[in-house]
Amino acid sequence: MRACGRLALTGLLLVLSTPLWAAKKVDLEYRVQLLPASDQAEVQLTLAEGAAVRSLDFNLGEQGAYTDFKADGSWQLQADARRGQWHPAPGKANLSYRVKLSHPLKSGSFDSRMTPNWALFRGDDLVPSARLDQQDGIELVSRLTFELPAGWKSVETAWPRIGKNRFRIDNVSRLFDRPTGWMLAGTIGTRRTRLGESEVSVAAPQSQGMRRMDVLTLMTFVWPQLQSVFPRTPPKLLIVGAGDPMWRVAIGADNSIFLHSARPLVSESGSSPLVRELVRVFGRIQGSQRSDWIDKGLAEYYAIELVRRAGGMSDERYQNLQLHLTKESRKVTTLRGERIDQSTIARTVLLLQDLDREIRLQTRDKRSLDDVTQGLMRLGTVSTPEFIQLSESVIGGPSRVLASKLLQ
Repeated sequence: MRACGRLALTGLLLVLSTPLWAAKKVDLEYRVQLLPASDQAEVQLTLAEGAAVRSLDFNLGEQGAYTDFKADGSWQLQADARRGQWHPAPGKANLSYRVKLSHPLKSGSFDSRMTPNWALFRGDDLVPSARLDQQDGIELVSRLTFELPAGWKSVETAWPRIGKNRFRIDNVSRLFDRPTGWMLAGTIGTRRTRLGESEVSVAAPQSQGMRRMDVLTLMTFVWPQLQSVFPRTPPKLLIVGAGDPMWRVAIGADNSIFLHSARPLVSESGSSPLVRELVRVFGRIQGSQRSDWIDKGLAEYYAIELVRRAGGMSDERYQNLQLHLTKESRKVTTLRGERIDQSTIARTVLLLQDLDREIRLQTRDKRSLDDVTQGLMRLGTVSTPEFIQLSESVIGGPSRVLASKLLQ
């Protein structure tokens, strides 16, 4: 029996270790040339060994967003131009195309913009999402390099820098590693610090009114409270900003956040748009099955709660905020739905506050809503029944708060 046990253990170790040494690494290079004169970026993908990949099936989105495709191998564009499939040629293989970077909105503002002096955009737009079909035993090693126009000084991304204007792209949650998250290039100013295990950068074009040091100060102030709830912090975090005509929002992407330079770091209501997006970036919690109230409500709950825990909100201000939330949400009858408005979010915050108090009471202050949130982080995508089940497992029994008709 002892010999059999040793044999089984040896076999298990071989199985576990085989992919580590057997995987063949193949370089995938992304080269991006920014072209402000035409409001475009020219993107080139280079596979060191094209035979390693059977195909890349791209989701091209709106017709005309990507143009001028040139490929080594075959390139097939669907009739509606919403998808394109690349079958790389053997040997070194390239795919190149152009993409327009400025995205005007109906309101007249932009959610991505290129000017003669700078460009602010999401990497997701540079390389569209794709279904990767590769040979067995292959590991793509992806890197991103920018070619900047004359006079442009630097580029910032949320990915680790491995050289001048060069970055390593490695996302363990995706088979196809592509550059994602907010990016900023041009004549820009950047402030950097280290918070916990994260390298934090705040960057904006010059003369755009971005209060870089204010942002770093608030983040330094709140970080310990943020990290106590969300221990999974990214190795690198980028905050970018600009003024009008960029859209007046705070919105996160992969390990990065855009913050309009005119938006307050803490609103009159007491919540922080910046902290709200930090919660979303760190938590990566997504509601499913008409349960958007979960991720949106948790983000707003912690945008208030973490500022309060850090000492940035007096008891009087907190009570005034409670009155505001109650007044704003008085007509809300359900939290479930396809669209979640501000009144619904306000009502969700009140429900989550009640749930936190219930958990603390039932567990004699040994557990809280933070424990539920950390469980949700492991799930990623969560429905209302799953939220209730997880919360009741933390409580150790049925929840009176979650029996509300608001969740039916």
